[in-house]
Amino acid sequence: MSDEQLQQLVEQISLDVFYKPFIHQAIFNKRLRTTGGRYKLSNHYIEINPLVVQLYDEDELVGIIKHELCHYHLHLEGKGYKHGDTDFKKLLRQTNSPRHCKPLAERRTKSTVVHHYRCTACGCNYQRRRRMDCRKYRCGKCAGKIVRVV
Repeated sequence: MSDEQLQQLVEQISLDVFYKPFIHQAIFNKRLRTTGGRYKLSNHYIEINPLVVQLYDEDELVGIIKHELCHYHLHLEGKGYKHGDTDFKKLLRQTNSPRHCKPLAERRTKSTVVHHYRCTACGCNYQRRRRMDCRKYRCGKCAGKIVRVV
């Protein structure tokens, strides 16, 4: 789908669902990572993540467009356009728009690399996910010197 096709789709959905014209620009933004789309307050653009088209069906794309159009129309009317505002929640229900989109990226897991350290005085062992500078820290039990165990 091209930017021109997206523009036509957004204009059509705006007229069909909201009965108001969309007079600004809708574009794909491949820099979006975790969100399906966004409405920019500064220039009234609607940006859509192109991964939505690749990963999901057209219903998901239409849902994201309707969600962003809720922000758009409420902002232009001077009403509450933020996610927590009652005007926004009410318009989402009226237009049957989704509150959230499906996940677009795999959730990152925490690092499994563990660094091992030991106190030279009492032998207390420490495990850390981040490396630490042994010259700056002392043992929490006896204040002995800490060394890295390889």
